[in-house]
Amino acid sequence: MRINESCAECLFGKQKRLTGDEKYLGEIRELLDNRGEDDGGPYMVYLFNQVYERYFGARPSYKEIKKKYNDLVLSMEDTFREKIEASDNPIETALLYARVGNYIDFGAMSDVDEETFLRLFEEAEWSEHDKGTVASFLRQCGSAKSFLLLADNCGEIVLDRLFIEQLKKAYPQLDVQVMVRGGEALNDATCKDACYVGIDRVARVISSGLPITGTVYGKLSEEARKAMDDADVILSKGQGNYECLNNQGRHIFYSFLCKCDLFTGRFKVPRLTGMFVEEQA
Repeated sequence: MRINESCAECLFGKQKRLTGDEKYLGEIRELLDNRGEDDGGPYMVYLFNQVYERYFGARPSYKEIKKKYNDLVLSMEDTFREKIEASDNPIETALLYARVGNYIDFGAMSDVDEETFLRLFEEAEWSEHDKGTVASFLRQCGSAKSFLLLADNCGEIVLDRLFIEQLKKAYPQLDVQVMVRGGEALNDATCKDACYVGIDRVARVISSGLPITGTVYGKLSEEARKAMDDADVILSKGQGNYECLNNQGRHIFYSFLCKCDLFTGRFKVPRLTGMFVEEQA
């Protein structure tokens, strides 16, 4: 899933809202016009950021926003855990809640609303298509030895941790790793954020190597590439990871909410619909 013209114009429009500097916007337009066939939105934004910093200095920090949403979900952790463990199938409920957490996205979303976030948990359920994918996912976890979660946003990673807790209860043979961003990129999780919410207590945390809001295999650190190559089961969270990885011949499970026109159009669903997709190698 790469950039179509509508997506390119959306990416350009976001940069135009940042500044009216014609020279800067000219460089952004040139990057978009000369993008590679496999260059997804997250990689293009990474390139934009390099140009932005050359013109204007460091991008605004999301440090406080990341802490706010990590703290918000941490404050509800016990409630979520109680609901998960009281459900008929804790691991499936934890996986569903972790998908809802993908709502906290300051890249794809123009506004992140706490009331909407909480409402999504009440409305969350698996579609009939999802149920088959969930069954396949759990069956493969049962026979796997290694598991890799490609993380996405802060706040969301608290729910990822609750899912990993249930995953390890159900499948104690699994060696679990979590890959986070290699530097500050919007409100995406880094190693520091992952440790702040305690994911390092339930899994080994590794860095992707660069501050890109998606997993671009060709730009990964050696450690990150090895983790992807060696994992028996990969769970990829969020739109950015899907944009960068789909149709590359890898067997990956994708979990995300459809938050922009590119995704609602691709999957023909309303905005904020949850998707759980298995892509075969």
